[in-house]
Amino acid sequence: MAEREESGGAFTQRTAWARSLETPLRRFLRTETGSAAFLLAATIAALAWVNVDASSYETVWQTHLSVRIGESVVAMDLRHWVNSGLMTFFFFVVGLEARRELDVGELRQRRRIALPILAGLGGMAVPIGIYLAANAGRASAHGWGTAMSTDTAFALGMLALVGPRFPDRLRAFMLTVVVIDDVVALVVIATVYSDNVAITALLVAVGIVGAILVVRAAGVRIGLVYAALGIAAWVALFKSGVDPIVIGLVMGLLTYAYPAARADLERATDLFRLFREQPTPELERTARVGLRAAISPNERLQQLYHPWTSYVIVPLFALANAGIAISGSFLSQAYTSPVTLGILFGYVAGKPIGITGTAWVVTKLSRGRLRPPVGWASVAGAGAVAGIGFTISLLIATHAFQGVQLEEAKLGVLSAALCASLLTWLVFRATALLPRRLRIRALLGTSDAIVDLAEPVDPERDHVRGPTEAPVILVEYGDFECPYCGRAEPAVRELLKEFGDVRYVWRHLPLTDVHPHAQAAAEAAEAAGEQGAFWEMHDLLLDHQDELKASDLVRYAEELGLDVQRFENDLQTRAGAQHIAEDVDSADLSGVSGTPTFFINDRRHYGAYDVGSLSDAVRIARARAAIKE
Repeated sequence: MAEREESGGAFTQRTAWARSLETPLRRFLRTETGSAAFLLAATIAALAWVNVDASSYETVWQTHLSVRIGESVVAMDLRHWVNSGLMTFFFFVVGLEARRELDVGELRQRRRIALPILAGLGGMAVPIGIYLAANAGRASAHGWGTAMSTDTAFALGMLALVGPRFPDRLRAFMLTVVVIDDVVALVVIATVYSDNVAITALLVAVGIVGAILVVRAAGVRIGLVYAALGIAAWVALFKSGVDPIVIGLVMGLLTYAYPAARADLERATDLFRLFREQPTPELERTARVGLRAAISPNERLQQLYHPWTSYVIVPLFALANAGIAISGSFLSQAYTSPVTLGILFGYVAGKPIGITGTAWVVTKLSRGRLRPPVGWASVAGAGAVAGIGFTISLLIATHAFQGVQLEEAKLGVLSAALCASLLTWLVFRATALLPRRLRIRALLGTSDAIVDLAEPVDPERDHVRGPTEAPVILVEYGDFECPYCGRAEPAVRELLKEFGDVRYVWRHLPLTDVHPHAQAAAEAAEAAGEQGAFWEMHDLLLDHQDELKASDLVRYAEELGLDVQRFENDLQTRAGAQHIAEDVDSADLSGVSGTPTFFINDRRHYGAYDVGSLSDAVRIARARAAIKE
């Protein structure tokens, strides 16, 4: 039986506690945002360096380095070691994030993939068309690849700076579009901008990739095996004449992502308990392996490599490639050059037209079955910020051009980044001037959100607090002995006081492997619920998490004025165990492995669960509900 209490009731005043529980996507986006500053600083440093002492700039980056093993040698200058060597790790991280989105993110519903893929392709085709039109009949037309690809770090970083009110789902949509950019760009580099391809070495590389697939299918989880095969594939591609950075993206796309399963977490707890009882090197190693096994290799590798690529490798790439000797005569020549203008207009005009136009056409042709996950203002903002092409554009420019044309291409790329940033800011400002309801619709759109909650709320069985017809439902899977649930409770109470139109639902998830009294406390809450006092017992249990023994539970029943004999009988017969088991089953179906886990309108809430974070999520859910009314 469910009990309801209006959200206006008296709640204990406590200091809200904030803890950052973040998704890999949010960590990815924040790292990209922070690294944009490093990337900008490296670009400015390169420009300053080459204009102060151009000879030293070229001398450093043309330093020749070689690695020799027996008769086999890999030799390049320092700039190419950065471009083809270190940048492999950048594309590895991009591949990891794309795989994560496919496995557990916004794209796990396959019908959502088609539109961003088509938008990404449209966002490449239109800029290429503009560039070719500007360079028709000229040898410079060969550099069309320079105008097609978006820079992930700069674009996402700038989106956070100039469009902070754009929804997080736009960033996921944007990430999918730029991943398509990267995949196609790498194919273009491998096929169009690779000369004198050695077929034998290329077949060897393909064979090694096949070996990687076999090893993965066999369930091998030893990182050194994949590292050795990845290096071998990189060398084979290098010897073939194909830019070896392709192997980075391939390895990333092959790395599975999955949420931590509760069974794996429980097994890790058992292993750690054994080590606690007998701290031997063997058990330490076993416990460490068990902990690592509970987390997907995709997430572990992102955590390891992403900061390095964002804060070291990509800025180093900018330092090596962004240097242009600027003078008045060069600028006057470049800004009348079809190379510079083709790249500039290709990005600033072609990207927004290609992405937004393709998304609109697909939505119309599919009669709304395929539509962006956000509103059209957000899509326009994505198209505008996609005009920031830096990393891959400069990479392709170094393949396609030489001498003055290479400098003109670099200027076009840098100018486009500046103009695209300004255009994105204008889109954001124009959207902010719209009336509130229209602005919300323009930003959030009307597409259905992904439903993460496997079992919908049932007022006849769930414990519900708040008005019956509330537009926002907040579901928490909790454990009365979990200290994080106790610390999150003040935030929930404050939230219910702030919003009078939120329904709060508690579902049990006692983590018995780490909290020995959690199951008994949950059964005590159910026993109190049978007497109409679930929420009173709920509050007492979370207020006294270190006092959950059987005698404490009976004392709480006495304090609440319950029929103690009936309460004790319900505990002895475990009357509430079935309800708790059903909650645990629904948690498993919803992919919940820890507590507290929140769902807002059936969508899992990621991030901190302090008052501010939960309030922001509730406002967005309420706005989306208002759009659909």
